[in-house]
Amino acid sequence: MNPIFSALQTSVFEVMSQLARETGAVNLGQGFPDDPGPEDVRRKAAEAVIDGWNQYPPMMGLPELRQAVAVHYKHWQGLDLDPDSEIMVTSGATEAIAGALMALVTPGDEVVLFEPMYDAYVPLVRRAGGIPKFVTLTPPHFGLTEEALAKAFSPKTRVVLFNNPLNPTATIFSEADLDLLAAFCNRYDAIAVCDEVWEHVVFDGHRHVPVLGRPDMRERTVKISSAGKIFSLTGWKVGLVMAAPAIMRVLAKAHQYITFTTPPNLQAAVAYGLGKEDGYFEGMRADFQRSRDRFATGLRDLGFQVLPSAGTYFLNLDIAPLGERDDVDFCRRLVTENGVAAIPVSAFYAEGAVKNVVRFCFAKRDATLDAALERLAERSPRG
Repeated sequence: MNPIFSALQTSVFEVMSQLARETGAVNLGQGFPDDPGPEDVRRKAAEAVIDGWNQYPPMMGLPELRQAVAVHYKHWQGLDLDPDSEIMVTSGATEAIAGALMALVTPGDEVVLFEPMYDAYVPLVRRAGGIPKFVTLTPPHFGLTEEALAKAFSPKTRVVLFNNPLNPTATIFSEADLDLLAAFCNRYDAIAVCDEVWEHVVFDGHRHVPVLGRPDMRERTVKISSAGKIFSLTGWKVGLVMAAPAIMRVLAKAHQYITFTTPPNLQAAVAYGLGKEDGYFEGMRADFQRSRDRFATGLRDLGFQVLPSAGTYFLNLDIAPLGERDDVDFCRRLVTENGVAAIPVSAFYAEGAVKNVVRFCFAKRDATLDAALERLAERSPRG
């Protein structure tokens, strides 16, 4: 057995979800919405199964989808992309990340990672032969510093794996942060692999700024997006990859030998969805923001210390004021004693773990959030 995977423990997401199933708890752990997703996009996928092509689509993705990606990101982020040479479709963003690491990392290369981070990053980096170098971000702001980057980068740095907006912290990096990261990438001749799957799930008037569009980063950035996150259809697993032609040619070779293609009916539906009017995307953000505000207000009314959430589906609590020192133990007791499942944020750290933050998913119906708040009242600092 490959020790990189055989030595891994069961994911904390599965542990907490299993406990939620066993206890009948309100599951605010795993990050998926209650809503089934936009009906018109789902209907397009169903129609494409019946009336469309169901054999192998082109390896790089349906031409209509790649064209839709180019138009979409020109409109929303000001990016000029060639749909033929700079855009690829993968079976989910995680496949895109795995393929990028396989394509860009050779054994012994160093890969800079920002923790807390998506739990797939470290095993994928190691499987590609890379050596992880961690930048540890801390609450409440989780921002970058020049000192922290200077410690992580070296002449051996080949790739920077960067998630913005950041799951699990629900923060958005500033343009100053992006330019600082760009400066280090250019100084050390590193490629930024940018996991930007939450780019449309941003609040309070924020507009996503892609690293690909920063000065001097056009030729050294891989941008990865997710139709599943854009349309709240997390089970679809349709990834969108953008990079300059010299990089894309190598990414495509890795993709060719991982999944090769992605279901054509889903691609057709995503192409349709990316062309929806601005009102859909603005309305989607407004709906999630309303749920965030409803849940955050309820938590604050109970006396909990809520950390800021600028994007994603998540809110975080600082449990230190409760006298709690172990987020894993707190989450186990929360699900078994109070009937609410959450995720300990220490699970997103490889080293230097922060142990006083827990994450809740607020992308749920009002009744679900209200039920969770009613149960959380039993742990309220205000009694």
